[in-house]
Amino acid sequence: MPLPLNPSTPPIQFPSNITSRRHFIQVASLALVHSQTTAKAAEVPLIESIEKVVLPVPPFAKSAWFGPRACMVGKKALMTVQPIMGSDYFGPVQWATSDDFGKTWSPFTPASPFGWVPLPDGNNEAVCDVTPSLHPKTGSVLALGHNVYYKTKGFYRDQPPRWPIYAVWKDGEWGPRRKLVWDDPRGSAIYSNNCGQRVMLPDGDVLMSFTFGAKDQTRIVCPVLCSFDGQELVIKKTGMEFTIDKGRGLLEPSLTQFKGRFYLTMRAEDRRGYVAVSDDGMNFEPKKEWTWANGEPLMTNSTQQHWLTHSDALFLVYTRQDATNEKVIRWRAPLWVAQVDPATLHLIRATERVVLPLMGDGVNAADLVPIMGNFGVCNVTPTESWVTDASWCPKNNDGEFQLARVKWSRPNALPI
Repeated sequence: MPLPLNPSTPPIQFPSNITSRRHFIQVASLALVHSQTTAKAAEVPLIESIEKVVLPVPPFAKSAWFGPRACMVGKKALMTVQPIMGSDYFGPVQWATSDDFGKTWSPFTPASPFGWVPLPDGNNEAVCDVTPSLHPKTGSVLALGHNVYYKTKGFYRDQPPRWPIYAVWKDGEWGPRRKLVWDDPRGSAIYSNNCGQRVMLPDGDVLMSFTFGAKDQTRIVCPVLCSFDGQELVIKKTGMEFTIDKGRGLLEPSLTQFKGRFYLTMRAEDRRGYVAVSDDGMNFEPKKEWTWANGEPLMTNSTQQHWLTHSDALFLVYTRQDATNEKVIRWRAPLWVAQVDPATLHLIRATERVVLPLMGDGVNAADLVPIMGNFGVCNVTPTESWVTDASWCPKNNDGEFQLARVKWSRPNALPI
């Protein structure tokens, strides 16, 4: 039975330059998706509940846990995380597994491919932003981060060239540390997938996105298609570029697939986030600011966004400005989620809710609020997904290792 149209829904505006039957069908299809999305959002909410869980993990001296991200391998969860010791200053990557859907975890131990490597000049090459994801065709986990260089006192701004570092986890064992090679002068200073989400294609290829740039140039984002045989990741081609002339450019892109189309979200430094959509993953429509349906921009401050993807609906997880976090660093607490209208690329305000709440007073004691925003999203079962984050207060290293259990009111038919 077709879904009834919501009489309160404003009609989608058709372009005035519809010039062909094919173009008309495409636009009409988007209008139908728009109407169905709005009608479904008004039904029983797809997100039934969100439960915050604090994981009991041992503390690190003069540091805190940071950037946990997980994926499922059958009924086993694999998670990577690392300690943070200062701004952009991270300790060796750790890993753990859970056989009971996150109720208990094995001890966190160093992930050997992602340790610190001493350099001849006395500095160290480390790895950060590791994001694991299952590669279904090979049954292996592709864990991808990027390198970073530290002096004895931590991170320094004039970094040598940086690139993605990856390793494969299979049958409980880690493979070797590898560099994802891209001999393109556009990325001579840096090219990275950062903490980005990737799409595993049916033929085994991996679709991801890079933020990249040459020295003293603003960063650009583009989609990247790679082959992967369970061991080696190889770039096959790159797609169209996205640019912005504010701050460092476009950063930390994340990619997902929903109902046959590819959606890309990008961090920026103009108090906005950006989104674009594509039919083939390489050629995208022009980017647009993240906004609400009334055109009001999503006010977010240089922080990543990620996708929470259900077979019936697409959601975005993000941070934003709010009356409760006026003085919190980059408004990095709380963490929010809202449903996306895939036809208009607007966020649906009525669906917004808090994923992980702000801890403390973000107005009168903001320097004591643990910040969030370096997080991961993982589908766990047809009825549950996770958002994982570890909050950190730079002033006193206070914070929590957090896992938000997102419960669905209807089963998620996407492959786990």
